[in-house]
Amino acid sequence: MTDGSRQESTVHSPVEVNATESSESVRVRFAPSPTGALHIGGARTAYFNWLFARQRQGVFVLRIDDTDKARSTEASYQQILSSLNWLGLDWDEGPDVGGEFGPYRQSQRQSVYEAELARLVTASKVYPCFCTQDELAADRDAAQKQGLTPRYSGRCRHLSEAERARRLEQGEPHTYRLHSPQSGDVVVHDLIRGDVTFSADEVDDFIVWKADGTPTYHFASCIDDALMNITHIIRAEEHLSNTPRHIVLFQTLGYPVPAFAHVPMILAPDRSKLSKRHGATSVEEYRDAGILPEALVNYLLLLGFSPGEDREVLSRAEAVELFDLTRVSKNAAVYDVKKLEWLNGNYLRALSSDALLTLLWGPLVERAFVVADESAQRISWVRELIASMQSRAKSVNELVEGLEFYFHTPVSFDAKGVRKHFADSTVPTRLRQAADALAEVQPFVAPLIELKYHDLTVAWGVKPAALIHPTRLALTGRTVGPGLFELMALLGKSTCQDRLRQVAEAISHGKLEVLEN
Repeated sequence: MTDGSRQESTVHSPVEVNATESSESVRVRFAPSPTGALHIGGARTAYFNWLFARQRQGVFVLRIDDTDKARSTEASYQQILSSLNWLGLDWDEGPDVGGEFGPYRQSQRQSVYEAELARLVTASKVYPCFCTQDELAADRDAAQKQGLTPRYSGRCRHLSEAERARRLEQGEPHTYRLHSPQSGDVVVHDLIRGDVTFSADEVDDFIVWKADGTPTYHFASCIDDALMNITHIIRAEEHLSNTPRHIVLFQTLGYPVPAFAHVPMILAPDRSKLSKRHGATSVEEYRDAGILPEALVNYLLLLGFSPGEDREVLSRAEAVELFDLTRVSKNAAVYDVKKLEWLNGNYLRALSSDALLTLLWGPLVERAFVVADESAQRISWVRELIASMQSRAKSVNELVEGLEFYFHTPVSFDAKGVRKHFADSTVPTRLRQAADALAEVQPFVAPLIELKYHDLTVAWGVKPAALIHPTRLALTGRTVGPGLFELMALLGKSTCQDRLRQVAEAISHGKLEVLEN
């Protein structure tokens, strides 16, 4: 496979391969296989297709490639729909919305594939292959021993018509293989990578119809792309090696060849293949981790696309306006969870108080922090709590977890914090004195609480940190969080006094429970 200047194939002359982005009405498709959850790579491919369609006022088609009966499940299909809906990627045609080119599930299109196969059989463009698995394995081994790329030997290509008819009549198990070109080049005119040339030697007589009477992925996919009038196929780089076969199939079938664009791979930070060990990989996992859909699609855009001018935070509308396949990188994109978290924090901070309260109310009820029918006063208080954490959190989950100490008295305390801030023998006494002094703060608001703490530390002759850090740890169980005095005002006077005294008592009697990080 080589990159180079555009070459016209010496073999595939009947149909011209689209070389540029056509001005015709754009129709793109996302065609996942329902064999598992929608992962980040698939979501990125779906988003790039969606952006291209929306920018060109075209059609975005969702097709479910479920010909793999053994691995495809209804649960995975529903997960894919749910994930795409959560991301906000609506489709114009698909299995649940219909369209003039349906059905949109390959498992419901068997008769379509059978008709296309019959047409190719009649035209002698495919032939039955009776090779056994043992024979094919032996051929592969022989090729590898000679240092050759394994490819079909062509054993059944040269059978006489009489021999084929006899063996078919006897009911011998067989597949169907395509009569592929024996010489020349196949050129993929890729809208991202330029021309990529494959030797015809790399396209053997591949199987288009399996012995179980079902189409291969290649056959079904190309037929569906053709009959659904797909103009542009935007997909992952991993499919580039399949594209010569698909071009041969389109041309053999007599259909126009769509334009191709292969988006770069997504690699882990160490440039290895992205996997579970590098963190969340499915859309559902990101959702459950508290990532906002707008943040995730923003991040997906940056995985291979450069908006220019050092821009990183883009709304969906801005992405539609700016998206251009010529600005998609040829090089692999590197997964960076820190950038995703940073983006998510930006989107969290941009939410209005009402929007954020609505987003968090369900998780707060689930954790029993609040009940569904809280009073207006209580809801107002919760709104203040959320606002105090909004500027710090990187995810919905982190924000919700950060609110826990407001609703539940800590039962365990950060171990490093305990060793650092509770080690001094005077801490229990100072916590009790601080609790008593808070009784004088009226009204119980942050500026007056801060003033009281200042007076105490001056009277004791210690730095403010000697009281501030133990207080924060005693009230929250943590060493970091919102501003201490704002936090205390939100907790309320009696709660602060009770917790300070309880912790002082626990320290004095050696009953403090610590939580190792």
